[in-house]
Amino acid sequence: MAVTIKDVAELAGVSPSTVSRTCKDHPSISRQTKEKVRLAMKKLGYEPNFQASSLASQTSRIIGIILPPSEKEVYENSFYLEAIRGISQYCNQHQYINTVITGKNEEEILDVIRSMVKKGQADGFILLYSREQDPVADYLTEEGLLYVLVGKAYRNANQTIYVDNDNILAGREAAEYLLNLGHEKIGCILPSNGLLFAADRKAGYFLALNEHQIPVRQDYCAEMALYSREQEQPLKKLLDREDRPTAVVVCDDILALALETVCAGLGISIPEDLSVISFNNSIFARLSSPHLTSVDINSFQLGIAAASQMLRHVENPGLLAAKVIVPHHIIERDSCRPLTASRTPSPEPQMPLMSSHTDDAAPGSPE
Repeated sequence: MAVTIKDVAELAGVSPSTVSRTCKDHPSISRQTKEKVRLAMKKLGYEPNFQASSLASQTSRIIGIILPPSEKEVYENSFYLEAIRGISQYCNQHQYINTVITGKNEEEILDVIRSMVKKGQADGFILLYSREQDPVADYLTEEGLLYVLVGKAYRNANQTIYVDNDNILAGREAAEYLLNLGHEKIGCILPSNGLLFAADRKAGYFLALNEHQIPVRQDYCAEMALYSREQEQPLKKLLDREDRPTAVVVCDDILALALETVCAGLGISIPEDLSVISFNNSIFARLSSPHLTSVDINSFQLGIAAASQMLRHVENPGLLAAKVIVPHHIIERDSCRPLTASRTPSPEPQMPLMSSHTDDAAPGSPE
């Protein structure tokens, strides 16, 4: 098995980034530390890759943008398009080139990354997603490669440069928006792709319910694939029940569109029968019917922030890993209404009261 930069770091008792900077003879590393790292490299027979040894002298100024593995679906998600637009705009302004990396699976993506690293064709990488047990993120970390994560770091958080929203707060505020409209039977719809942002938004939804002393119901939570009409059964199971929710937090505008389709099939009207708040404030939110109330996570700004961090660390290798939180806000549209407005029954006509005597008349006495 090939020796990695992580192996060298463990033997030398330093971080992988220290090994990487030692390979570049960076002045921020002391002579004693460099000697310790080089001794570990010699013992293990480690040979630095092209990027690690030559990054300081190369002039390519190329940033690799890594998308999640996907056959085609990821290219239809406006979040990634907006984030790439932000990255490209910032890179263009600073004379950096960016290139998009993706594939059907993680191995295809890793093959491209390994090839770029071997040929010295990238100054660093921006990873546009975050999930548990991700071999792509693991490889970048273990090899000591410079990368910026868009999302929350699953491990090595203190050594990872990342840009993210506060998704727990966003999920909490989305649920509180519905609670303030009088809803208590609130559901949550999540993508089943294992991305960490969804888990955080769900945690925020739970937090809001707990703070309002409303019991959390796991049967009010549904997971489904973002792009599969065949997997709408969890939505039908959630809504085709007598005690169905009166409102839902949906973790993606694309899922909200699937929800609208299911509601139409079941005869459920939005927002008259079901209030919906979703996330991303994408074009889908603006074109849906009714237009979706949605949490704008500022995808474009996430891209700009990720590119800014990347260029700062390319040009200043000694910087500590930074963590940037991009704010979010709720865009109100037509998919939510107060519970009282959607559940108040129409008043029934009142029949006039018939009486043959007044309240103070004696029984049997004439009027």
